[in-house]
Amino acid sequence: MKFKSQDKQNQLLEKMTAQHLVVGIDIAQQTHVARAVNFRGIVLGNPLSFSNDEEGFHNLLRWIQTLQSAHALTAAIVGMEPTGHYWLNVSKWLAERQFEVVLVNPHLVKKNKENRDNTPSKSDKKDALVIADMVKNGYYSFIRTTPAAFEERRVFLSNRDFVVKRLVSAKNQIHRWVDVVFPELRQVFTNIMCTGSLATLRLFPTPDDMCTLQPQDVIQGWKSLMKRHAGERKARTLIALASRSVGSKQALHAYKLHLKQLLDEYDLACLQLETVETEIVAVLERIPFAKFMLAVKGISAISLAGILGEAGDLSGFVHGNALLRHAGLNLAEASSGKWTGQMKISKRGRSRLRRFIFMMTMSLVANNPEFKAMHAYNVQVKKMKKMRSIMKLCGKLARILVGMARSGEAYNPPKTMPIQLAA
Repeated sequence: MKFKSQDKQNQLLEKMTAQHLVVGIDIAQQTHVARAVNFRGIVLGNPLSFSNDEEGFHNLLRWIQTLQSAHALTAAIVGMEPTGHYWLNVSKWLAERQFEVVLVNPHLVKKNKENRDNTPSKSDKKDALVIADMVKNGYYSFIRTTPAAFEERRVFLSNRDFVVKRLVSAKNQIHRWVDVVFPELRQVFTNIMCTGSLATLRLFPTPDDMCTLQPQDVIQGWKSLMKRHAGERKARTLIALASRSVGSKQALHAYKLHLKQLLDEYDLACLQLETVETEIVAVLERIPFAKFMLAVKGISAISLAGILGEAGDLSGFVHGNALLRHAGLNLAEASSGKWTGQMKISKRGRSRLRRFIFMMTMSLVANNPEFKAMHAYNVQVKKMKKMRSIMKLCGKLARILVGMARSGEAYNPPKTMPIQLAA
């Protein structure tokens, strides 16, 4: 498949023949709805509602076969929206039976819902027909089948995102707890999440627990939880601040229980994050071209795993621009007549893939000599705004990653630099 938008659209249209039955399925949690048209868009048969189980899938199969026999059609293509995770089972079931299954963009379905009747009305039957029309007109994309290693990485990355959200939430709530109960702790520990601060919160959470102690008692407590403690000076300061704390003096038992649960949640999230990141690195080692990419200064295992998990096998992309379009980082223009609007990124793609490409580019600009030089050239010589230069380098990164995956070659700094910089 060619990477230029117009060429790709032509190829998608050329795949549709007069022998095709085009089926659109509106996906739901329990009951799906299917509609069918021919290659000209003429509606065939009645709508079908079928359940999201084996019996419902067989009903869909019989319905398709009946329509093919009635209208002398020998081929079929089935389109659907990737709604949540509900589409996965029916798509895999159809693919196992040699049906061509494609996806349509939910945003485009919303935009095209008035094509048939010129009304903003919405229903499952209408959405299924809109999806069938879009497939007939070539507005669809193929499901990218990826090896098990890439699928595992995507699951791990999704799990990691969930764990990170919980970890950040626990940190924020611990900060709030300190502000309410023991705000003076910040005068001793600038970073509330450092080892000494957390040890203090575990052992002597409230000012009342702290002010009755001697410095040696505090130090002994610290020694039980960490190898290097803060020292006697900080212990004396903590006791003095606790004796005149302005923190809450009421409901201390409830506050202590809340803090214990927050610290347990924080410890659990840290342990789970360490575990899932270890698994991510282990799976990454099974990708042949990953070791060449990890050798590039500025590319981390997590960011690379994020890109591979969201995009799949990069060698399947014919060009870096195809990866950019998959991420929604391709440029979109708004112009008419003499008026030319500002170029912006389309954001019509995978949001997490965009995030990982952007994060990797920022890391390369900070640590990689070639990207640092290109960014400086864009900003200082070509007078680009910094963010525009970053987005331009995102495209450079996409082309480098796809090129390395397709060729199996290691990173070559001279080939990375533009001609004027390499000279």
